[in-house]
Amino acid sequence: MASAQHPGSPRWTGHGARCTAGPQQEASAAGPDLLPPGPEGDSDSGGSPNPNSSMTTRELQEYWRNEKGCWKPVKLLFEVASARIEERKVSKFVMYQIVVIQTGSFDSTKAVLERRYSDFQTLQKSLLKTFREEIEDVAFPKKHLVGNFTPGMILERQLAFKGYLSQLYAIRCVRRSREFIDFLTRPELKEAFGCLRAGQYTKALDILMHVVPLLEKLTGHCPGLVVPALCAALVCHRELERPLEAFAAGERALERVQAREGHRYYAPLLDAMIRLAYALGKDFVSLQVRLEASQLRKPTPHGFTLKELAVREYL
Repeated sequence: MASAQHPGSPRWTGHGARCTAGPQQEASAAGPDLLPPGPEGDSDSGGSPNPNSSMTTRELQEYWRNEKGCWKPVKLLFEVASARIEERKVSKFVMYQIVVIQTGSFDSTKAVLERRYSDFQTLQKSLLKTFREEIEDVAFPKKHLVGNFTPGMILERQLAFKGYLSQLYAIRCVRRSREFIDFLTRPELKEAFGCLRAGQYTKALDILMHVVPLLEKLTGHCPGLVVPALCAALVCHRELERPLEAFAAGERALERVQAREGHRYYAPLLDAMIRLAYALGKDFVSLQVRLEASQLRKPTPHGFTLKELAVREYL
């Protein structure tokens, strides 16, 4: 039977002693755990439990009951609410404010982000490489040599970009693509992980608080994609000595990895949660049993801690 030694004891054999830093743990330059471009990324199976998981039959049945009862397709509306002209020493451009709202109910976590014309243009070029046929009828506003900063042109672009994003979102394989999700979340996630690396944990949490709800709405088909951001929130709360908030973020992350033992965050996350649970006087034994059962099936030497893994994202 698995040992219930607590974290910090001489016989503690958690992740820090066993998990390896294999190639699959290295963060991708394109961001963490994102789907590969193209139709292959349009899969509903990304959040399914591993058939070799440590979950019992009863736990698996409960998992699927929860999945069927809780998962509902999320539909989003895109508004380009406003625009502003930004002038720098060597450039001048228009920043468009995009508001993303979930339909069907009051959305208290609507996302507000800013992108410039060149960001939209980069998205269009990347989508054409993989989805040329799928987006052949989607109109993209052309760039003009003059008049780009007139009120009339800016308003015309606002309406055009609203239609452009709405049309892209209507195409299933496009809205689930790495390119589309990156366009809406990558700049903010990159900034948040940069703040984490710099020890600016409060600023990182502020950014994550705004981008994670949008990321969750965009990745309902594959919940594991939001795990790195939730783990980053855990790390930030823990470094700010907020163990309850850290544990809450960790619970949300564990819900999304479930029995996916192959997920590179699985073991480091369990190890961090065991230590938090012990410090908070919560049940750490069941978490430790899950980790040890996983390690028994696939013994591995020392690897990254959760923080070491998080700081490697979005480099």
